[in-house]
Formats: sequence, C-alpha cells, structure tokens
Amino acid sequence: MEMRIENLSKTYPGGVKALDRVSLNIGQGMFGLLGPNGAGKSTLMRTIAALQEPDNGTIFLDEIDVLQDKMAVRRVLGYLPQEFDVYPRVRTDELLNHLAILKGVVSKSERTEMVDALLHKTNLYEYRKRYVSTFSGGMKQRFGIAQALLGEPLLIIVDEPTAGLDPGERNRFYNILSEIGESIIVILSTHIVDDVKELCTNMAVIHEGRVLLSDKPGAAIDKIRGKVWKKKVEKSQLPEYHSDYKVLSSKLAAGKPEIHVYSDASPDASFQAVDVDLEDVFFSEILQAADA
Repeated sequence: MEMRIENLSKTYPGGVKALDRVSLNIGQGMFGLLGPNGAGKSTLMRTIAALQEPDNGTIFLDEIDVLQDKMAVRRVLGYLPQEFDVYPRVRTDELLNHLAILKGVVSKSERTEMVDALLHKTNLYEYRKRYVSTFSGGMKQRFGIAQALLGEPLLIIVDEPTAGLDPGERNRFYNILSEIGESIIVILSTHIVDDVKELCTNMAVIHEGRVLLSDKPGAAIDKIRGKVWKKKVEKSQLPEYHSDYKVLSSKLAAGKPEIHVYSDASPDASFQAVDVDLEDVFFSEILQAADA
C-alpha cells in the first residue's frame, strides 16, 4: 500500500497559497506531517480525504485515483478531523452503529461485533451507554479514532489529534495510533513535535504550503547533528543574538533564556553542543526556508 502525491497546489480566494507543488510518497505505517499552524497541513489532509479539490496535481492510493474516484477512496478511508461535532443526545454505541451503517456495514450482527471491538480497543466500552457529548476531550478523541476505524480502512488520516489533551490521554492516544499503524497507512498531521517523535517511522516538514523535508526522523536528526549549539543569555541580549546568529529557538531554562543556534562549528567557546532532536530539525528547516 502506497500513496503518491505529485505537484499538488491550492490557492484560496485572496491569493493565499495553501499548497505549493507538494509531492510526497507515503508508505505503510505511521507518517508524520509536521508544520506550524497555517502551514497547509489541514488543506492537504482535506484534499487527500476527497473533501476539497486542488487547483493542480494528482493523488494515487495504489491504483485509486483519489481526485477522480472519490467514492473508491472513501470506502477505504478513516478520517479524524481536527474538530468534529457529535449529536448531543445519542449514546456512544448507538452513534457508532449509525456511522457503521453509513460506512456500508449492512449486517446487524457484524455491526454489533465491530462496534463492541472498537469500544474495547479505545477503552470506551464501559462508557458505551453515555452520550458522546458528555465526554472529556481525550475520550472524544478516542471515540474519533473508533469511528475512523469502522469498516477496516486501509488509510487513516488524523489531523491535530492530541492538541489540548492532558499527558495521560495523550499517551493513551499514542498507544492506539501505534497499534493501528502497524498494518495500514496512518497520516498524522500535527504541529506538536513529540507526536511525530513518539509515533512515526517517516515524516515530512511542511511550511507555507511547501514540503521542506521528507525523511525518517532519525535520518533528519543525523543531518544536523553537530551543527546545533546552545547558550544561556540575558533576555536583553536576545535581539543581538538573533541579529548575529542563526537562532533556531529560545526557551527559558532556570529562569534564563537558552538559545539554540545553527552553525557548522561552535560560534565561540561559550556555546555547548546540543543533543539534537526533532524540534531542532523542525526549526532549522523553517530557518533555512526563510533564508532561501
């Protein structure tokens, strides 16, 4: 199973270019699409899910032409959007059963078995008689995964799934995604670096509608290893350092700003080498794009 995206472009009214000649090959497993808010991730996800049309480009899921045969891709697609509404007074098991009918599962016994299995998988079985509208944010996201898994999809898209979740719910969500990502394509769109680091075997960085990087997380880290340096500075010095160096990021450490700087060699003896992670990769790609 492979998805091939070639030269996908989309410009909204007013001239906002959401996608700029995006090309990606996405194989089986967890694929992370990492980018800041407004980078074009949601536009790409909606286009892959056959919910909107691009201006140009092609998308193929194996032999399915996603843009020309929308019904074919919808039959094998599970989709968890960034935000979704639920009926206010419908029980969890009833709503999943209704959605299974819409997915084309006509056998009542098959639906019952499928719904029960998914409720167990997402740890919602004991809450099956409750209204989904009363769930916490994490429980709603787990319900979202359950509905996305109806009909045994070959492709699942999850858009910003862990935003707003507490650490416990986030870990539960990670475990569910890791399990389902073993045998199908799962595209995870997020601006949270830890989501990609914890879950994905392959990734891409997207910014201002353009793909800046497509690689394995480990390989992306290796490319900048030894080129990121850190130093604690005074807050008043930040503008000077931003002017003189390629500052990737700054964060408070023990009440004092600590900057990460991109450089082939240590800027001076006051800097220390950084144990590079995906956050440094993310910011370095965006910095290089801005300098291009």
